Amino acid sequence: MPAWYQWQGRDLVLALHAQPGAAQDRLDGCHGERLKIRISARPANGRANARLLQYPASLFDVPPRQVELLSGQGSRQKRVSIQEPEALPDEI
Repeated sequence: MPAWYQWQGRDLVLALHAQPGAAQDRLDGCHGERLKIRISARPANGRANARLLQYPASLFDVPPRQVELLSGQGSRQKRVSIQEPEALPDEI
């Protein structure tokens, strides 16, 4: 099992390395023990963190309210919880 994710009951916790201001939202493989995620929003006024929660919601086909930023509000190193996803998507 990769170090960047773990199941906590029915919830999935992802350890992410976020890169804001990218050309498009996408996953970009491993970055050490984290999954690198590129986010198109700039890190101003919370926009990058908001987009960081929307993008995984679309990948896991869950409503955005089921994705929560657990840690890393002002950092590139973040932990995100996804409540009750069906499974890991093929893109991961």
